Amino acid sequence: MDASEYKCPNCGADLKFDPTVQTLACEYCDSTFTIEDIKKIYAELEALPTDETVEEAKDEFAEHTNLYYCKSCGAEIMADDQQTALFCYYCHNPVILSGKLTGDYKPSKVIGFRYTREQALDSFKSWCKGRKFVPSDFKSSQQLEKMTGLYVPFWVADCDVDAIYHAIGKKVRRWTAGNYAYTETKEYSISRRARVLTKGIPADGESKIDDLLMEAIEPFDYNDLKDFSMSYLSGFFADKYDVDRAGVFPRIRERANKVSREVIHNSVGKGYTSVNVDTETYNILKTDWSYTMLPVWFMSYKYKNKVYEFAMNGQTGKLAGTPPLSKPKLAAFSSCIGAVAFLIFFIGGLLIL
Repeated sequence: MDASEYKCPNCGADLKFDPTVQTLACEYCDSTFTIEDIKKIYAELEALPTDETVEEAKDEFAEHTNLYYCKSCGAEIMADDQQTALFCYYCHNPVILSGKLTGDYKPSKVIGFRYTREQALDSFKSWCKGRKFVPSDFKSSQQLEKMTGLYVPFWVADCDVDAIYHAIGKKVRRWTAGNYAYTETKEYSISRRARVLTKGIPADGESKIDDLLMEAIEPFDYNDLKDFSMSYLSGFFADKYDVDRAGVFPRIRERANKVSREVIHNSVGKGYTSVNVDTETYNILKTDWSYTMLPVWFMSYKYKNKVYEFAMNGQTGKLAGTPPLSKPKLAAFSSCIGAVAFLIFFIGGLLIL
């Protein structure tokens, strides 16, 4: 294969040769590879067996999946052909049937829901109890009807990270003998070269749901991962991804590099008085992707032209969200506190007199 035909092993974009540094570079995710690295990676990929049933599964998915479109916010909702989507999970406006999906949007893996809608509602109500200043209709039955069991599209990545680390570690020892103070400084050259494999880093592929909200309900237990089947969609909805692998790769890279950095730094240990880093690079050589549907109970609420989101991990029950603040309720509470304080001050003054 000619060098110009290689695709980026991380995001799938075209690689271009950079003569200034003699490497192949990806303009989309900023990954770089030596010619030797890329040839080795592609040799491994070409040795993998192909699955002849993949196309059949894609055709079945396309045949039995309907796509609904929200004219208000642009959300695209998937459902099986036995279920009808009536409203947008995000902005609550009506959606319209827009046709079928292509098989390319078929997920490879899925984790099914473990928490029912009733359990999700109970958790939401408990979550609201300690939040006295939310608007009254935030907990209304009309709002609770918007709680949606949603399979959120995630790109789950396994990254092969090449870590290079060079530093100078110093150990300083001080002591006194008689009238003299002594300081001994020893310097050590610290070098690390490692291949760190980070597995199962998730990034959601839906731009309308806040990324930090999805990270807040992690982790998911990958022991429950199953091959995707249309039966998992029965009674639930799913999102069509609108952020591809190249779009989520910067988030994946940041998390993979963070984990790799922790591995390297932990290997250095804490026995040094100081460590001065000379070189520290983390380069992702290859990323294996899994397009996975993960279960989320989701509800949004629009207040004062701002959308607030609540989410619960449909597998573990972990909650996250930012409740709206009702300023009239807060003002009324502050007025009551002020009135009570004034009354106490006034009565105290009378008693003194």
